[in-house]
Amino acid sequence: MSKRKTDVVSTSIEDINLTNKKIIEIKNNNEQFFMINGKRKTFNILTYGCQMNEHDSEKISGILNSIGYEETEDEKNADLVIFNTCLIRENAELKVFGKLGEIKGLKRSKPDMLVAICGCMMQKPEIREKILKSFSFVDIIFGTNTIHELPDLIYNVDFNNHRSIGIIDNTELIYENMPKTRKYNYKALVNITYGCNNFCSYCVVPYVRGREKSREPQDIINEVTKLAEDGCKEITLLGQNVNSYGNSLENKFTFANLLLELNKIDGIERIRFMTSHPKDLTDDLIRVIKECDKICNHIHLPIQSGSNNILDKMNRKYTKEHYLNIVSKIKSEIPDASITTDIIVGFPGETEEDFKETVDIVKKVEYDSAFTYLYSIREGTKAALMEDQIPDETKHKRFNELLDVLYPITYEKNRLCIGKTYSILVESVSKSSENFLTGRTEHFKLVHFKGSEDLIGQIVNVKITNVKTFHMEGVLEQ
Repeated sequence: MSKRKTDVVSTSIEDINLTNKKIIEIKNNNEQFFMINGKRKTFNILTYGCQMNEHDSEKISGILNSIGYEETEDEKNADLVIFNTCLIRENAELKVFGKLGEIKGLKRSKPDMLVAICGCMMQKPEIREKILKSFSFVDIIFGTNTIHELPDLIYNVDFNNHRSIGIIDNTELIYENMPKTRKYNYKALVNITYGCNNFCSYCVVPYVRGREKSREPQDIINEVTKLAEDGCKEITLLGQNVNSYGNSLENKFTFANLLLELNKIDGIERIRFMTSHPKDLTDDLIRVIKECDKICNHIHLPIQSGSNNILDKMNRKYTKEHYLNIVSKIKSEIPDASITTDIIVGFPGETEEDFKETVDIVKKVEYDSAFTYLYSIREGTKAALMEDQIPDETKHKRFNELLDVLYPITYEKNRLCIGKTYSILVESVSKSSENFLTGRTEHFKLVHFKGSEDLIGQIVNVKITNVKTFHMEGVLEQ
Protein backbone atom coordinates (compact mmCIF):
# COMPACT_ATOMS: atom_id res chain seq x y z
CA MET A 1 0.00 0.00 0.00
CA SER A 2 1.47 3.38 -1.00
CA LYS A 3 1.91 6.10 1.56
CA ARG A 4 -0.05 9.35 1.18
CA LYS A 5 2.13 12.34 0.42
CA THR A 6 2.40 14.88 3.21
CA ASP A 7 3.23 18.34 1.88
CA VAL A 8 5.36 20.67 3.97
CA VAL A 9 4.56 24.40 3.85
CA SER A 10 6.74 27.17 5.27
CA THR A 11 4.66 29.51 7.43
CA SER A 12 7.25 31.80 8.98
CA ILE A 13 6.17 35.41 9.31
CA GLU A 14 9.23 36.36 7.26
CA ASP A 15 8.04 34.17 4.37
CA ILE A 16 4.43 35.34 4.64
CA ASN A 17 5.42 38.99 4.76
CA LEU A 18 6.79 38.83 1.24
CA THR A 19 3.31 38.35 -0.18
CA ASN A 20 0.81 39.13 2.56
CA LYS A 21 0.03 42.84 2.71
CA LYS A 22 -2.58 42.20 5.41
CA ILE A 23 0.10 41.24 7.93
CA ILE A 24 2.06 44.39 7.13
CA GLU A 25 -1.09 46.48 7.68
CA ILE A 26 -1.77 44.78 11.03
CA LYS A 27 1.82 45.38 12.16
CA ASN A 28 1.67 49.03 11.09
CA ASN A 29 -1.68 49.45 12.83
CA ASN A 30 -0.28 47.93 16.04
CA GLU A 31 2.80 50.17 15.85
CA GLN A 32 0.55 53.23 15.56
CA PHE A 33 -1.39 52.00 18.59
CA PHE A 34 1.90 51.71 20.47
CA MET A 35 3.03 55.20 19.48
CA ILE A 36 -0.28 56.78 20.53
CA ASN A 37 -0.86 54.83 23.76
CA GLY A 38 2.70 54.08 24.87
CA LYS A 39 1.88 50.39 25.23
CA ARG A 40 1.36 47.44 22.94
CA LYS A 41 -1.91 45.66 22.23
CA THR A 42 -2.06 42.66 24.51
CA PHE A 43 -3.35 39.12 24.28
CA ASN A 44 -4.19 36.39 26.78
CA ILE A 45 -4.51 32.69 25.91
CA LEU A 46 -6.59 30.32 28.03
CA THR A 47 -5.30 26.83 27.23
CA TYR A 48 -7.30 23.69 28.01
CA GLY A 49 -6.28 20.07 27.52
CA CYS A 50 -3.11 18.26 26.55
CA GLN A 51 0.48 19.20 25.80
CA MET A 52 -0.42 19.36 22.11
CA ASN A 53 -2.69 22.29 22.96
CA GLU A 54 0.02 23.87 25.11
CA HIS A 55 2.39 23.72 22.14
CA ASP A 56 -0.30 25.12 19.81
CA SER A 57 -0.64 28.04 22.24
CA GLU A 58 3.11 28.66 21.90
CA LYS A 59 2.61 28.90 18.13
CA ILE A 60 -0.30 31.30 18.56
CA SER A 61 1.82 33.42 20.91
CA GLY A 62 4.65 33.43 18.38
CA ILE A 63 2.38 34.65 15.58
CA LEU A 64 0.84 37.38 17.77
CA ASN A 65 4.25 38.57 19.01
CA SER A 66 5.39 38.71 15.38
CA ILE A 67 2.59 41.09 14.40
CA GLY A 68 3.01 43.47 17.33
CA TYR A 69 1.01 42.01 20.22
CA GLU A 70 2.37 41.45 23.73
CA GLU A 71 1.22 38.68 26.09
CA THR A 72 -0.46 39.50 29.38
CA GLU A 73 -1.58 37.28 32.25
CA ASP A 74 -4.49 39.65 32.92
CA GLU A 75 -7.37 38.58 30.67
CA LYS A 76 -9.56 41.43 31.95
CA ASN A 77 -7.27 44.03 30.40
CA ALA A 78 -6.30 42.08 27.27
CA ASP A 79 -7.14 43.43 23.82
CA LEU A 80 -7.46 39.88 22.52
CA VAL A 81 -8.58 36.84 24.54
CA ILE A 82 -8.12 33.41 22.94
CA PHE A 83 -9.67 30.15 24.16
CA ASN A 84 -7.57 27.18 23.00
CA THR A 85 -10.01 24.35 23.62
CA CYS A 86 -10.03 20.62 24.26
CA LEU A 87 -12.70 18.08 23.33
CA ILE A 88 -11.25 14.90 24.83
CA ARG A 89 -13.19 15.11 28.10
CA GLU A 90 -16.51 16.68 28.94
CA ASN A 91 -15.10 18.60 31.90
CA ALA A 92 -12.77 20.66 29.68
CA GLU A 93 -15.66 21.50 27.36
CA LEU A 94 -17.86 22.64 30.26
CA LYS A 95 -15.05 24.85 31.60
CA VAL A 96 -14.85 26.66 28.27
CA PHE A 97 -18.58 27.39 28.17
CA GLY A 98 -18.50 28.56 31.79
CA LYS A 99 -15.58 30.90 31.11
CA LEU A 100 -17.25 32.24 27.97
CA GLY A 101 -20.15 33.31 30.16
CA GLU A 102 -17.74 35.37 32.26
CA ILE A 103 -16.11 36.92 29.21
CA LYS A 104 -19.51 37.97 27.84
CA GLY A 105 -19.89 40.58 30.58
CA LEU A 106 -16.30 41.75 30.07
CA LYS A 107 -16.88 42.14 26.34
CA ARG A 108 -19.96 44.26 27.04
CA SER A 109 -17.87 46.74 29.02
CA LYS A 110 -14.95 46.53 26.53
CA PRO A 111 -16.52 46.30 23.05
CA ASP A 112 -13.15 46.78 21.30
CA MET A 113 -11.74 43.65 22.89
CA LEU A 114 -11.50 40.70 20.48
CA VAL A 115 -12.55 37.21 21.58
CA ALA A 116 -11.31 34.15 19.68
CA ILE A 117 -11.95 30.43 20.12
CA CYS A 118 -9.73 27.77 18.56
CA GLY A 119 -8.65 24.19 19.08
CA CYS A 120 -10.40 20.84 19.04
CA MET A 121 -13.87 22.03 20.06
CA MET A 122 -14.04 24.22 16.97
CA GLN A 123 -13.45 21.24 14.69
CA LYS A 124 -16.89 19.87 15.66
CA PRO A 125 -19.61 21.49 13.47
CA GLU A 126 -22.35 21.20 16.10
CA ILE A 127 -20.24 22.94 18.76
CA ARG A 128 -19.19 25.58 16.26
CA GLU A 129 -22.86 26.26 15.49
CA LYS A 130 -23.64 26.53 19.20
CA ILE A 131 -20.89 29.14 19.59
CA LEU A 132 -22.14 31.11 16.59
CA LYS A 133 -25.73 31.13 17.84
CA SER A 134 -25.29 31.45 21.60
CA PHE A 135 -22.13 33.53 21.89
CA SER A 136 -22.51 36.27 19.28
CA PHE A 137 -19.73 38.31 20.90
CA VAL A 138 -17.09 35.80 19.71
CA ASP A 139 -15.17 37.49 16.87
CA ILE A 140 -12.83 34.77 15.61
CA ILE A 141 -13.11 30.99 15.27
CA PHE A 142 -10.29 28.78 13.96
CA GLY A 143 -9.29 25.15 14.24
CA THR A 144 -6.32 22.89 14.78
CA ASN A 145 -5.27 23.07 11.11
CA THR A 146 -5.58 26.84 10.62
CA ILE A 147 -3.40 28.43 13.31
CA HIS A 148 -1.30 29.98 10.53
CA GLU A 149 -4.39 31.88 9.29
CA LEU A 150 -4.74 33.88 12.52
CA PRO A 151 -3.33 37.15 11.05
CA ASP A 152 -5.87 37.01 8.21
CA LEU A 153 -8.69 36.37 10.67
CA ILE A 154 -7.65 39.32 12.85
CA TYR A 155 -7.42 41.51 9.75
CA ASN A 156 -10.99 40.67 8.74
CA VAL A 157 -12.25 41.80 12.14
CA ASP A 158 -10.06 44.88 12.55
CA PHE A 159 -10.26 46.23 9.00
CA ASN A 160 -13.47 44.75 7.56
CA ASN A 161 -15.52 44.46 10.78
CA HIS A 162 -16.35 40.82 9.94
CA ARG A 163 -16.67 37.89 12.25
CA SER A 164 -13.92 35.55 11.02
CA ILE A 165 -13.99 31.75 10.73
CA GLY A 166 -11.10 29.59 9.55
CA ILE A 167 -11.72 25.83 9.65
CA ILE A 168 -10.24 22.96 7.64
CA ASP A 169 -11.67 19.55 8.49
CA ASN A 170 -8.53 17.67 7.48
CA THR A 171 -5.30 18.38 5.69
CA GLU A 172 -2.20 16.54 4.55
CA LEU A 173 -0.14 19.71 5.03
CA ILE A 174 2.46 20.22 7.73
CA TYR A 175 3.22 23.85 8.48
CA GLU A 176 6.91 24.28 9.27
CA ASN A 177 8.77 27.37 10.55
CA MET A 178 5.71 28.71 12.32
CA PRO A 179 6.81 31.35 14.86
CA LYS A 180 6.72 30.13 18.46
CA THR A 181 7.03 31.93 21.76
CA ARG A 182 8.25 29.21 24.11
CA LYS A 183 6.88 29.24 27.62
CA TYR A 184 10.27 28.16 28.98
CA ASN A 185 13.80 28.56 27.63
CA TYR A 186 15.20 25.47 29.37
CA LYS A 187 12.60 22.93 28.22
CA ALA A 188 10.50 22.67 25.09
CA LEU A 189 7.66 20.76 23.47
CA VAL A 190 8.38 19.46 19.96
CA ASN A 191 5.73 17.95 17.69
CA ILE A 192 6.91 14.95 15.70
CA THR A 193 3.50 13.79 14.44
CA TYR A 194 0.09 15.37 13.93
CA GLY A 195 -3.26 13.63 13.97
CA CYS A 196 -4.03 9.98 14.67
CA ASN A 197 -4.95 6.80 12.80
CA ASN A 198 -5.94 4.64 15.77
CA PHE A 199 -9.65 5.47 16.06
CA CYS A 200 -10.08 4.31 19.65
CA SER A 201 -13.83 4.06 20.08
CA TYR A 202 -13.96 6.65 22.90
CA CYS A 203 -11.71 9.28 21.30
CA VAL A 204 -12.46 12.24 19.03
CA VAL A 205 -8.84 13.07 18.11
CA PRO A 206 -8.83 11.51 14.59
CA TYR A 207 -11.99 13.47 13.81
CA VAL A 208 -10.77 16.84 15.07
CA ARG A 209 -7.01 16.68 14.37
CA GLY A 210 -7.13 14.57 11.22
CA ARG A 211 -5.20 11.54 10.06
CA GLU A 212 -1.68 10.85 11.24
CA LYS A 213 1.21 12.56 9.50
CA SER A 214 4.88 12.63 10.49
CA ARG A 215 7.25 15.55 10.20
CA GLU A 216 10.40 15.06 8.16
CA PRO A 217 13.30 13.90 10.39
CA GLN A 218 15.60 16.72 9.32
CA ASP A 219 13.00 19.37 10.20
CA ILE A 220 12.75 17.93 13.72
CA ILE A 221 16.54 17.66 14.05
CA ASN A 222 16.94 21.27 12.88
CA GLU A 223 14.36 22.48 15.40
CA VAL A 224 15.97 20.62 18.31
CA THR A 225 19.46 21.77 17.28
CA LYS A 226 18.25 25.38 17.34
CA LEU A 227 16.65 24.82 20.75
CA ALA A 228 19.96 23.49 22.07
CA GLU A 229 21.79 26.52 20.70
CA ASP A 230 19.29 28.72 22.56
CA GLY A 231 20.06 26.98 25.86
CA CYS A 232 17.27 24.39 26.02
CA LYS A 233 18.18 21.38 28.17
CA GLU A 234 15.10 19.15 27.90
CA ILE A 235 12.75 18.36 25.03
CA THR A 236 9.47 16.46 25.06
CA LEU A 237 8.52 14.88 21.75
CA LEU A 238 4.78 15.00 21.14
CA GLY A 239 2.40 12.84 19.16
CA GLN A 240 -0.90 11.10 19.74
CA ASN A 241 1.17 7.96 19.14
CA VAL A 242 4.89 8.73 18.99
CA ASN A 243 5.72 5.05 18.44
CA SER A 244 4.16 5.14 14.97
CA TYR A 245 6.35 8.06 13.90
CA GLY A 246 7.58 7.59 10.35
CA ASN A 247 4.65 5.51 9.05
CA SER A 248 3.57 8.30 6.69
CA LEU A 249 7.08 9.15 5.46
CA GLU A 250 8.13 8.12 1.96
CA ASN A 251 11.54 6.95 3.22
CA LYS A 252 11.71 4.46 6.09
CA PHE A 253 12.62 6.21 9.34
CA THR A 254 11.28 4.97 12.66
CA PHE A 255 10.81 6.57 16.05
CA ALA A 256 13.83 4.62 17.29
CA ASN A 257 15.87 6.09 14.42
CA LEU A 258 14.73 9.59 15.35
CA LEU A 259 15.68 9.15 19.00
CA LEU A 260 19.15 7.96 18.01
CA GLU A 261 19.69 11.12 15.95
CA LEU A 262 18.36 13.49 18.60
CA ASN A 263 20.54 11.85 21.24
CA LYS A 264 23.59 13.12 19.29
CA ILE A 265 22.67 16.81 19.59
CA ASP A 266 25.05 18.72 21.85
CA GLY A 267 23.40 20.79 24.57
CA ILE A 268 20.26 18.71 24.94
CA GLU A 269 20.54 16.77 28.21
CA ARG A 270 17.13 15.13 28.46
CA ILE A 271 14.73 13.67 25.90
CA ARG A 272 11.16 12.77 26.88
CA PHE A 273 8.26 11.63 24.71
CA MET A 274 4.56 10.98 24.92
CA THR A 275 2.32 9.27 24.27
CA SER A 276 3.36 5.68 23.53
CA HIS A 277 0.76 3.27 22.17
CA PRO A 278 1.40 -0.29 23.39
CA LYS A 279 0.62 -1.85 20.00
CA ASP A 280 3.58 -0.03 18.42
CA LEU A 281 6.20 -0.22 21.18
CA THR A 282 8.98 -2.28 19.59
CA ASP A 283 12.01 -4.14 20.93
CA ASP A 284 14.15 -1.67 18.94
CA LEU A 285 12.63 1.24 20.83
CA ILE A 286 13.28 -0.40 24.21
CA ARG A 287 16.89 -1.03 23.15
CA VAL A 288 17.37 2.61 22.08
CA ILE A 289 15.94 3.93 25.35
CA LYS A 290 18.32 1.65 27.22
CA GLU A 291 21.41 2.62 25.21
CA CYS A 292 20.91 6.38 24.75
CA ASP A 293 22.12 8.38 27.73
CA LYS A 294 19.86 11.40 27.14
CA ILE A 295 16.56 9.55 26.85
CA CYS A 296 14.76 9.63 30.19
CA ASN A 297 13.97 6.29 31.80
CA HIS A 298 10.29 7.13 31.92
CA ILE A 299 7.71 5.53 29.65
CA HIS A 300 4.10 6.68 29.66
CA LEU A 301 2.22 3.62 28.43
CA PRO A 302 -1.58 3.97 28.58
CA ILE A 303 -3.38 0.73 29.37
CA GLN A 304 -6.92 2.29 29.56
CA SER A 305 -8.38 -1.01 30.82
CA GLY A 306 -7.06 -4.36 32.04
CA SER A 307 -9.95 -6.28 30.51
CA ASN A 308 -9.50 -7.84 27.06
CA ASN A 309 -13.25 -7.51 26.56
CA ILE A 310 -13.13 -3.76 27.16
CA LEU A 311 -9.87 -3.29 25.26
CA ASP A 312 -11.54 -4.87 22.24
CA LYS A 313 -14.55 -2.54 22.58
CA MET A 314 -12.15 0.38 22.87
CA ASN A 315 -10.42 -0.74 19.63
CA ARG A 316 -7.04 -0.58 21.35
CA LYS A 317 -5.56 -3.42 19.24
CA TYR A 318 -3.67 -5.17 22.04
CA THR A 319 -4.51 -7.56 24.86
CA LYS A 320 -3.72 -7.51 28.55
CA GLU A 321 -1.23 -10.32 27.98
CA HIS A 322 0.54 -8.41 25.20
CA TYR A 323 0.75 -5.32 27.39
CA LEU A 324 2.20 -7.26 30.33
CA ASN A 325 4.77 -8.81 27.98
CA ILE A 326 5.90 -5.30 26.94
CA VAL A 327 6.17 -4.23 30.58
CA SER A 328 8.20 -7.34 31.36
CA LYS A 329 10.63 -6.50 28.55
CA ILE A 330 10.96 -2.89 29.75
CA LYS A 331 11.66 -3.95 33.33
CA SER A 332 14.14 -6.59 32.19
CA GLU A 333 16.09 -4.25 29.87
CA ILE A 334 15.68 -1.01 31.87
CA PRO A 335 15.28 -1.95 35.56
CA ASP A 336 15.39 1.72 36.57
CA ALA A 337 12.51 2.71 34.27
CA SER A 338 9.40 4.34 35.69
CA ILE A 339 6.15 3.39 33.99
CA THR A 340 3.07 5.60 34.11
CA THR A 341 -0.30 5.09 32.48
CA ASP A 342 -3.83 6.27 31.67
CA ILE A 343 -6.88 4.38 32.90
CA ILE A 344 -10.55 4.88 32.01
CA VAL A 345 -13.13 3.68 34.54
CA GLY A 346 -16.74 2.94 33.59
CA PHE A 347 -16.42 2.35 29.85
CA PRO A 348 -19.73 1.12 28.33
CA GLY A 349 -20.34 -2.52 29.15
CA GLU A 350 -17.67 -2.68 31.85
CA THR A 351 -18.69 -5.42 34.27
CA GLU A 352 -17.43 -5.89 37.80
CA GLU A 353 -15.19 -8.65 36.47
CA ASP A 354 -13.80 -6.30 33.79
CA PHE A 355 -13.03 -3.73 36.46
CA LYS A 356 -11.26 -6.35 38.59
CA GLU A 357 -9.02 -7.09 35.58
CA THR A 358 -7.99 -3.42 35.59
CA VAL A 359 -7.21 -3.56 39.30
CA ASP A 360 -5.24 -6.74 38.67
CA ILE A 361 -3.01 -5.15 36.02
CA VAL A 362 -2.36 -2.16 38.29
CA LYS A 363 -1.11 -4.56 40.96
CA LYS A 364 0.99 -6.55 38.46
CA VAL A 365 2.67 -3.56 36.78
CA GLU A 366 3.01 -1.42 39.93
CA TYR A 367 2.80 1.92 38.12
CA ASP A 368 4.80 4.85 39.40
CA SER A 369 1.71 6.97 38.82
CA ALA A 370 -1.45 6.99 36.73
CA PHE A 371 -3.86 9.45 35.20
CA THR A 372 -7.32 8.10 35.96
CA TYR A 373 -10.54 9.20 34.28
CA LEU A 374 -14.24 8.52 34.51
CA TYR A 375 -15.55 7.61 31.07
CA SER A 376 -17.58 10.46 29.57
CA ILE A 377 -19.62 10.28 26.39
CA ARG A 378 -18.04 12.10 23.45
CA GLU A 379 -20.55 12.70 20.66
CA GLY A 380 -19.36 11.42 17.30
CA THR A 381 -17.46 8.43 18.72
CA LYS A 382 -18.55 4.79 18.46
CA ALA A 383 -18.56 4.43 22.24
CA ALA A 384 -21.22 7.13 22.53
CA LEU A 385 -23.64 4.83 20.66
CA MET A 386 -22.86 1.73 22.71
CA GLU A 387 -25.49 0.20 24.92
CA ASP A 388 -24.85 -0.58 28.60
CA GLN A 389 -23.62 2.88 29.56
CA ILE A 390 -22.46 2.63 33.17
CA PRO A 391 -24.39 4.60 35.85
CA ASP A 392 -22.43 7.49 37.40
CA GLU A 393 -22.78 6.00 40.87
CA THR A 394 -21.07 2.79 39.73
CA LYS A 395 -18.33 4.75 37.93
CA HIS A 396 -17.51 6.77 41.03
CA LYS A 397 -17.51 3.69 43.26
CA ARG A 398 -15.05 1.87 40.98
CA PHE A 399 -12.96 5.01 40.54
CA ASN A 400 -12.46 5.33 44.30
CA GLU A 401 -11.68 1.62 44.60
CA LEU A 402 -9.03 2.00 41.91
CA LEU A 403 -7.40 4.95 43.67
CA ASP A 404 -7.30 2.93 46.88
CA VAL A 405 -5.08 0.46 45.02
CA LEU A 406 -3.03 2.97 43.00
CA TYR A 407 -2.06 5.45 45.70
CA PRO A 408 -0.33 3.02 48.09
CA ILE A 409 1.71 1.66 45.15
CA THR A 410 2.74 5.20 44.13
CA TYR A 411 3.68 6.04 47.72
CA GLU A 412 5.74 2.85 48.09
CA LYS A 413 7.55 3.58 44.81
CA ASN A 414 8.43 7.03 46.15
CA ARG A 415 9.44 5.66 49.56
CA LEU A 416 12.10 3.51 47.91
CA CYS A 417 13.76 6.74 46.72
CA ILE A 418 14.52 7.99 50.26
CA GLY A 419 18.26 8.39 50.77
CA LYS A 420 19.01 8.37 47.04
CA THR A 421 20.31 11.34 45.06
CA TYR A 422 18.66 12.36 41.78
CA SER A 423 19.40 14.89 39.07
CA ILE A 424 16.58 17.43 39.04
CA LEU A 425 15.75 19.91 36.30
CA VAL A 426 14.62 22.91 38.37
CA GLU A 427 11.38 24.23 36.89
CA SER A 428 9.96 26.89 39.20
CA VAL A 429 9.38 28.18 42.69
CA SER A 430 7.06 25.81 44.54
CA LYS A 431 3.40 26.85 44.54
CA SER A 432 3.11 25.86 48.19
CA SER A 433 6.11 27.81 49.52
CA GLU A 434 8.24 30.61 48.09
CA ASN A 435 11.25 29.20 49.95
CA PHE A 436 11.16 25.96 47.96
CA LEU A 437 11.94 25.12 44.37
CA THR A 438 10.32 22.35 42.38
CA GLY A 439 11.53 20.13 39.55
CA ARG A 440 11.47 16.61 38.22
CA THR A 441 13.75 13.61 38.14
CA GLU A 442 14.33 11.91 34.81
CA HIS A 443 11.65 9.44 35.98
CA PHE A 444 9.15 12.34 36.02
CA LYS A 445 8.83 12.38 39.80
CA LEU A 446 8.12 15.79 41.29
CA VAL A 447 10.61 16.98 43.92
CA HIS A 448 10.48 20.03 46.28
CA PHE A 449 13.62 21.36 47.94
CA LYS A 450 15.02 24.59 49.38
CA GLY A 451 17.03 26.72 46.97
CA SER A 452 17.38 30.11 45.32
CA GLU A 453 15.52 31.18 42.17
CA ASP A 454 18.73 31.49 40.17
CA LEU A 455 18.75 27.66 40.01
CA ILE A 456 15.62 27.61 37.82
CA GLY A 457 16.53 26.05 34.50
CA GLN A 458 19.57 24.28 35.97
CA ILE A 459 20.05 20.56 36.55
CA VAL A 460 21.06 19.97 40.17
CA ASN A 461 21.55 17.00 42.50
CA VAL A 462 18.98 16.54 45.26
CA LYS A 463 19.00 13.87 47.99
CA ILE A 464 15.50 12.60 48.83
CA THR A 465 14.67 12.88 52.53
CA ASN A 466 10.88 12.53 52.67
CA VAL A 467 8.07 11.45 50.37
CA LYS A 468 4.35 11.91 49.87
CA THR A 469 2.06 10.18 47.39
CA PHE A 470 2.31 12.88 44.73
CA HIS A 471 5.73 14.41 45.36
CA MET A 472 9.03 13.93 47.11
CA GLU A 473 11.11 16.28 49.29
CA GLY A 474 14.86 16.60 49.44
CA VAL A 475 17.96 18.66 50.14
CA LEU A 476 20.25 20.25 47.58
CA GLU A 477 23.68 18.66 47.35
CA GLN A 478 26.59 20.98 46.65
